[in-house]
Amino acid sequence: MKKFSEFKVGDKFFSTCSISEKELEEYLKFSRIKNAFLEDMQKSNQKLVSGRAILSRMEGEFTRLSQIYGNHIVFVGTDGDSSWENRSSRFLKPLFTDEVLKIKFTLSAKEDIDDEFGKIAIDYEGTKQDGETVVLSNRNWYRIKKSVNS
Repeated sequence: MKKFSEFKVGDKFFSTCSISEKELEEYLKFSRIKNAFLEDMQKSNQKLVSGRAILSRMEGEFTRLSQIYGNHIVFVGTDGDSSWENRSSRFLKPLFTDEVLKIKFTLSAKEDIDDEFGKIAIDYEGTKQDGETVVLSNRNWYRIKKSVNS
């Protein structure tokens, strides 16, 4: 686990995951998403994974990184990217169940809040095994306790 003081803008962290059909069904049941397009869109036996499910898994992977896990962090929101008309995420290619998603997390900003807390902004980039970019999500802000023992 890295401490807040050890994080530097530009730090990169990596993870790999996939979303099974069962996991997608559980997510859709929990979130109560009802979308005919998602239900109809299939590629052989694979189902299209919703964008929010992808982002949710990416955030879950971020919290499990050895550099992050153990810190007291709270997701506090996203800042829009001015070059994207103030949106924070872009979905560029579809992702289907059981496809491998390679994730790069980049620390894009770091700010002090007070003596106890700071904030870090993390940019997510998810690509398929063939290098095609699936999703970009910039400026995902987390409040982080500066010292876990205080």
